[in-house]
Amino acid sequence: MNQNSSYYKKRKIKNILNINLLIYIIFILITLVTVVPLLKIFVDSIDATANYGINLWPNKPVISGYKIIVSTVALYKPFLVSVYVTLVGTLLGLAVSTIAGYVLMQYEMPGRTFLSYLLLFTMIFHGGMVPTYLAMRDYHLINSLWAIILPASLNVYNTVLMRNFFEGIPNSLFDAASIDGCSPVRIFLSVILPLSKAALASIGLMFAVSYWNEYTNFTIYISDANLRNFQVMLRNLIIEDTSLAAASSAGVYQNTVKSAAIMVAIIPFMILYPFLQKYFVKGINMGAVKE
Repeated sequence: MNQNSSYYKKRKIKNILNINLLIYIIFILITLVTVVPLLKIFVDSIDATANYGINLWPNKPVISGYKIIVSTVALYKPFLVSVYVTLVGTLLGLAVSTIAGYVLMQYEMPGRTFLSYLLLFTMIFHGGMVPTYLAMRDYHLINSLWAIILPASLNVYNTVLMRNFFEGIPNSLFDAASIDGCSPVRIFLSVILPLSKAALASIGLMFAVSYWNEYTNFTIYISDANLRNFQVMLRNLIIEDTSLAAASSAGVYQNTVKSAAIMVAIIPFMILYPFLQKYFVKGINMGAVKE
């Protein structure tokens, strides 16, 4: 009996080790699929002889590609447009998501269930590109940065995460604040928001990445060249070889400059993400799981 128990115990441990080994292998493969393309782009951005193919080490290290990007005046304003849209859109998105999440957690509010289902309905069905464009035109938002900022500021997924996060806060805190005479607005500002730093950081990062990488809406709603963002200009830089005339004069392959431009678009969030990672993981876990 003891031998059988010991056998099954060892077999169970062996199965667990095999499963863990398989999980490690899968994650290593996912990491390689993610890291290798990024490493290739970085290597090409500092390689004067960069060409198409897999090169994981520069043959001729240079930083001329970055110098050309920095010295390209045409990229300055699009970069500032991207920064402006990202900052304003992130702040507005956080405000809308937190307020909407706080409203939806009020169980005594009439119509709360209907509003929740209405918001969830929009995650599955939406008006489509043409009706949305017509709505933007009727609101006189064409060729306005608000056409980019406003539609994305109400993100139902982020709102649901915020609502679930707020519902995880102990009710005793709300009761104590109410006994002290705090109004719902005061409870929101003085109790909920200070306890929601992790959720705000994680959702703010998702908003910021979304606004920073915005491309499609700029091509649809923005025809004014002065309002193009960095991603649109980056696309023009990659597609139109005439915009890379400075590369040949500097003795650098055009692919090097293209790779440097891509890295410049990625670097801001590569620097920002490590500082927000712990809040990101905590905020997503607490907002996505409701006990």
